[in-house]
Amino acid sequence: MEKKEHITSIGGSAVMEGVMMRGPKEIATAVRKPDGEIEIDKRAVSSLVTKYHVNKIPVIRGVFAFFDSMISSVRALMWSAEFVDLEGESESKFDKWLEEKLGNKIKDIVIYFSVFISVILSVGLFFILPNLITGFISGFVKSNLIKTIIEGAVRIGIFLGYVILVSRMEDIKRVFQYHGAEHKTIFCYEAGLDLTVENARGMSRLHPRCGTSFLVFVMIISIILFSFISWDNMWTRLGLRLLLLPVVAGVSYEIIRWAGKSKSKIVCVISRPGMWLQNITTREPDDSQLEVAIASMKAVLTDNKEDDKW
Repeated sequence: MEKKEHITSIGGSAVMEGVMMRGPKEIATAVRKPDGEIEIDKRAVSSLVTKYHVNKIPVIRGVFAFFDSMISSVRALMWSAEFVDLEGESESKFDKWLEEKLGNKIKDIVIYFSVFISVILSVGLFFILPNLITGFISGFVKSNLIKTIIEGAVRIGIFLGYVILVSRMEDIKRVFQYHGAEHKTIFCYEAGLDLTVENARGMSRLHPRCGTSFLVFVMIISIILFSFISWDNMWTRLGLRLLLLPVVAGVSYEIIRWAGKSKSKIVCVISRPGMWLQNITTREPDDSQLEVAIASMKAVLTDNKEDDKW
């Protein structure tokens, strides 16, 4: 059978015992329940990019897309956690009280609050902390560029240490396997092959459009942009860095968007650090995990209103 390659913007993320796939119009999350059955949640995309009509404005659309991705991932993660907890503890009185008072709004509140806390912690850990650490040695180095490079090295060191530490947790190892299953399934679809476990198994688990690569680009772009900021005043320095973070995210989005569509040698070179890091953030999935990722992909691709059981 003749293959027909697909150029796609479909992406996703790994969740607890499952995979979320996001297409242009729909998001589908597939989870392996404790009884072995695959449950699928399918919903329409609610995009900040299209809502505020910024999809054709470079850099700006990247900032909105970043929050879109965060919200979708947290929502999918919360939904998947409901099935993992089936055999866990019963709902607490406080949880019941919140649900009674706020109803369905409680989930949206938790989602947006979680995104807010995640952004605050990430900025504090990966941007403010490296800046403060480098500030202690700024008196011994005169060059702004050298100081910024040192700050970037500290930031990358903290990030790598965090990823390596987290990757040693047993639950995270399974999430990383589903991350690998997500990439293999996307590659299988992009190659124009039938979405089967056999075809997906032979695909690479390292994908240039991965969120891991996006974070690496954020690290690199931040070093370049922050090198133009003076180190004379700590508060001015921190303030300007925080103001530039949306620009860093937007530029990084444009680069990874381009990298996902191009196969040029330049793309191969600039994507290499992110692809290398994916050796840590992805693991080889087993066939049952590939089956879940394929179920999620097929749910995004089809418009048929089928039963949400696979």
